[in-house]
Amino acid sequence: MSIKILSITLLLLSICVGHSSEAPPGKERPCCVGITTSDMGCAVVGETYREQAARPPCVKAIIFNTGNGKQLCADPNAQWVKDLTAKMTKLK
Repeated sequence: MSIKILSITLLLLSICVGHSSEAPPGKERPCCVGITTSDMGCAVVGETYREQAARPPCVKAIIFNTGNGKQLCADPNAQWVKDLTAKMTKLK
């Protein structure tokens, strides 16, 4: 599978996971069951993130907010995620 197809697939998966993570007010949001490794830093807004532990079916993830009000579930081991979380931590 080409890298371009894999990147597009991961992007669509992260959008679907982020889209399904919305919950009505007062309800707990479902967890991330998939993550993206593709650099999606340009989609992240705000200066906060949260960490999610791996508890099946949930996967270990860093969760960012995006400009369209969705959540982005990212691979905590991806370099772009480490760089972005480090930058956010410095801003606190």
